[in-house]
Amino acid sequence: MEEIKLRKYAHLIAAIGGAVKEGQYVLIRTKLDQEKFASMVVEECYKCGAKRVFVDWSSDAITKVDYAHCSAEELGKMQPQEIGMQTFLTEELPVTIWLDGDDPDGLLGMDASKMAKVRSLRYTQTKPFITKRENKYQWTIVGCASLPWAKKMFPGLKDEEAMEKLWEAILYTARADGEDPVSDWKKHNANLKKRAEWVSSLNLRWLVYKASNGTDLKVGLIPGVKFEAGGEETLGGIYYQPNMPTEECFTSPRKGEAEGIVYASKPLVYNSQLINHFWIRFEGGKAVDCHAEEGEELLRSIFSLDEGASYLGECALVPFSSPINQTGLIFYNTLYDENACCHLAIGRGFTNLYPNYEKYTEEELHAFGINESLSHVDFMIGTEDLSITGIDVDGKEIPLFVNGTWAN
Repeated sequence: MEEIKLRKYAHLIAAIGGAVKEGQYVLIRTKLDQEKFASMVVEECYKCGAKRVFVDWSSDAITKVDYAHCSAEELGKMQPQEIGMQTFLTEELPVTIWLDGDDPDGLLGMDASKMAKVRSLRYTQTKPFITKRENKYQWTIVGCASLPWAKKMFPGLKDEEAMEKLWEAILYTARADGEDPVSDWKKHNANLKKRAEWVSSLNLRWLVYKASNGTDLKVGLIPGVKFEAGGEETLGGIYYQPNMPTEECFTSPRKGEAEGIVYASKPLVYNSQLINHFWIRFEGGKAVDCHAEEGEELLRSIFSLDEGASYLGECALVPFSSPINQTGLIFYNTLYDENACCHLAIGRGFTNLYPNYEKYTEEELHAFGINESLSHVDFMIGTEDLSITGIDVDGKEIPLFVNGTWAN
């Protein structure tokens, strides 16, 4: 990929995704094989005025060795330097940028129940810090090509060709391949906001999903909780872009109100392991049964993380005709596949969607019906014939999606 195109993308990430401002700290999280592109993003953050940019490197290979030799209790214990990092994140509120180039098979074969236990142990220690900084800092997740990911998507191509194809797909779907990506994103955000405002104005109480693959699900909504799309604002008023790409219009449903069954339409990569051809059944809002042709144990482990991990935290509306879906590619990466078509998420809901959320405590917001959990796992349900009907507070039925896309 031409360096000038990658530098334009790096600028987009720093200036629009993270919205880095003068004097801010920045933390970039990425894998060891992302050094070249990460250095471009670091440079662009400094050009935006960053005071200092830190990089947090990780490795799937080292993670697998750790899990093979350490107990769950030891891996789940936060060390002093980790507590120090949580303190820094909470007190300094650095812009956080994830360069996501994970190998979809990077953690293949690992013990799903052990990983779930470690996450649960660590979350109990980090939760007080996370709660304090929630909605106060900018963050963004963006794609970054890696060879393992490229070979997963394009197994028949030589390494260099596969990387080129993946970079092309990343830049295209992130609207980073035009003459002026910054301007393109401003237009895209404006269109998404109009759609979210329209759905929010309908005062919906229920969403009903139906598709020929067997999906038949009714989900309750919290009156007054808005639909969001595109960029978001911190409590300090800084506008940033959490996901690049993004095509979704989403909300958080009411905990305890979901009945029926839903079938996934695309594979789910969770902890760098694949879950494929699966369904989930809900009763009383809770996932009570599931089946996957591939990765069922891993799927069931998601629901066991904590009490809220088996309840819905998000309903997202994405047209089947989205640019990502039009590529015809399966990315094996949730950031991309969730923005290809409609999806749901198991786990944590978004408290900032509640009206005047800043006036309430986290406990009050969860008591209003927004689910609380350490996890938030998106899975794709959009199909070419998916219909979604909204039912408002007066019982009126309003078609939202017909044949997989917006009804109007």
